Amino acid sequence: MVSLALDSTHLAETYDRVGERQFNHGKQLVSALRIAAGHRVLDVGCGTGLLALHVAQLVGPSGKVDAVDPLPLRVALAKKRAPAHLEATVGAAEDLSAFASGTFDVVYLNSVYHWLPEKLTPLREALRVLKPGGRIGISTAASDAPHEFEVLLKQVFASSDLADVQEVPSGTTHKVSSSALREQLQAAGFTDVQLEIKSFVDHFDDTEAVIGFNTASSFGNFLSDLTHEQRALTHSLLERELEKRRDAEGIRLQRNLSFAIAARPA
Repeated sequence: MVSLALDSTHLAETYDRVGERQFNHGKQLVSALRIAAGHRVLDVGCGTGLLALHVAQLVGPSGKVDAVDPLPLRVALAKKRAPAHLEATVGAAEDLSAFASGTFDVVYLNSVYHWLPEKLTPLREALRVLKPGGRIGISTAASDAPHEFEVLLKQVFASSDLADVQEVPSGTTHKVSSSALREQLQAAGFTDVQLEIKSFVDHFDDTEAVIGFNTASSFGNFLSDLTHEQRALTHSLLERELEKRRDAEGIRLQRNLSFAIAARPA
């Protein structure tokens, strides 16, 4: 069970520092959405607002960006960097009732969809608030193309020393396959679905950096269900496996993400 109560000021500030990975692939998603000056845009799951600020620069003062996230500490950081035409508020993907129907040219969820336990309600809310012909963009971890780190985690938790851990902690609890994502968008009423899987390579200085990134990105949920002894053992086993992936730039890990673009019928 994913908890929103585990976030802290330290985790929010850490994510603000290490979230450039999500920011960089988010810029690719935003580019595909063809956001332009004067557009009204909604960022669902904005985190600390790095990508929302980038989008605010694209729409300019003649446009507006609204950004929502269920984690108040991260919204507070987003507010600190927000220009006048970027408004960050606490809110959830499942309830966009703060926004009138037909408000936005673009809605996007960057590295958010895999956190949502139920998919159709957020998609239907996004459809509702979009203008006819408006576009939705989603980047998300895909169950049919797992991150290299998730594969490594399964190997580590297959160890007999961790056999009593019932569920492998992946940090992306509610992943769906690329085909399921397409079907869900269509079921919600979207058309012209374009979908592809993109791969990204990350480098980390050490095991602490890998664990820190995953903990901050999961707002404290990564490894949170383990005992102190289990976490210590997990760290040791991970370090052994991660060091096998070290190259000249650091520990090399590949991520694979589904990118989807779709439209509200005109």
